[in-house]
Amino acid sequence: MKTSNRLEGLKSAVFAELDEIKEEVAAGGLSIIDLSIGSPDMPPMPHIFHALQEAIDDLDNYGYPSSRGTRDLRETISWWYGQRFGVQLDPETEVLVLMGSQDGLGHMPLCLLDPGDIALVPDPGYPIYTAGVILAGGEVYHMPLKKENQYLPDFEKIPEDIAKRANMMILNYPNNPVAAVADSVFFDRVVEFASRYDIVVCHDVAYSELSFDGYRPPSFLESEGAIKVGVEFHSVSKTYNMAGCRLGFVVGNSEVIEALTRVKSNIDYGVFLPIQMAGITALRGPQDIIRRNAAAYKARRDILIDGLAKIGWVMDKPQATMFVWAPLPKGYTSSEKFAEDILRQTGVAVVPGVAFGRQGEGYVRIALVQDNAIIQEAVRRISDRFSF
Repeated sequence: MKTSNRLEGLKSAVFAELDEIKEEVAAGGLSIIDLSIGSPDMPPMPHIFHALQEAIDDLDNYGYPSSRGTRDLRETISWWYGQRFGVQLDPETEVLVLMGSQDGLGHMPLCLLDPGDIALVPDPGYPIYTAGVILAGGEVYHMPLKKENQYLPDFEKIPEDIAKRANMMILNYPNNPVAAVADSVFFDRVVEFASRYDIVVCHDVAYSELSFDGYRPPSFLESEGAIKVGVEFHSVSKTYNMAGCRLGFVVGNSEVIEALTRVKSNIDYGVFLPIQMAGITALRGPQDIIRRNAAAYKARRDILIDGLAKIGWVMDKPQATMFVWAPLPKGYTSSEKFAEDILRQTGVAVVPGVAFGRQGEGYVRIALVQDNAIIQEAVRRISDRFSF
C-alpha cells in the first residue's frame, strides 16, 4: 500500500519505542509508574458526571449536533471568558466548540496555509503543532524556546523573509512541555509582531487553570488588538478532568473562527450533545475542582522536585501545568538514553525531551499524573538506583 508523502513528516518513533520498553519492563515483573502521558488521573466533580448521565438518558440528545456547538454552550463559553479574563466575546461569531483543543489546533493550518506557506512553531512544542502544518502542506519554521530567554520565542531572531512568508504562529502558555509561563508584556509584543507581518496567532491556553504559588495566567486576548490578529484555544480536559469527553473551544477573531467552522463542517458533525451539556455544567457550576486540581498538582510537584533534589537531580519548580521540565543530570547527554535507563531500572516512565523537538534535547518531561503516594514511590525508586 502506498501512503502519502506527508505521513513521512509525522513522528511517533520516540513514543512508540517508549511503549515497547514499558511492555518489556512490565513483562519482567517490574510495575510501571507512568509519568509520561499528560492525562488527568482525577475524576470530574459529581455534578458534572451527573449532568452527563442525565443528558445521556434523554433520547432527544442522539441526533446530529451542530458543528458549531449549541447556542447554550457558546453563550456559556462567552460568559466564562468574561468572568475569568475580562474578555468580551460574541457567542455567534467569536466562539466555536471543538472536539478537544487538539481538534482545532490540528485543523487550523488547513484554514490558513497553502503549500509553501510558513507556520512559526515553538520548539520544543506539543506534537500536533508541527503535525497539523505538515498535513496541510505548509512549511514549519521552528522558534527555539531556550531557558536563557525564559522559554519565550525571540521574535528579533526570526529572519524578515521568514516573517513575511509566515501566515500563522502557534504559541502555548502555560507551556507543554516546558511548563513555562508568559505575561501580558510578552503578549503585547506578540500582537505587535503579528500585526507588522500579517500573521494569525493561534494561542493554546489549555493549562490556564492549573497554576500555583499565586500566579494567575493571562489570556492572549487581553492584550489590546489581540482579537484582530488571532484566536485562543481552550479545553475542559485539564481544567475539569474530562479528557476522554473530548470537549474544547476556540475563541477570538471572527474571520478565523468562520474559516475553521467551514473546515469542520465538512469533516464532522460536532460534539455529542450530552458532552456539551456536561461542559455547560462544568463551566457554570462550582469551581472547587479548579482549586482542588491546582493544589493536588502543586503538592505532587513539590514531592517530586524536593525529593529528587536530595540525590542531586535539581530542576526548577514550574508555576503552572501538570508537567516538570527536568534537565538531564550530569553524565547524560541523550534524553532518550536517560529516559530508557530510568524506565528499565526503576519502572518510572518519563518522556525524552527530544520527542518534542530538537531543542528538547537535554531534558525529560515528567507528568504529575499519579497521586502523592505513587509520586513518592517514583522518587524512592529513582533515589535507590541513581545518585547524581
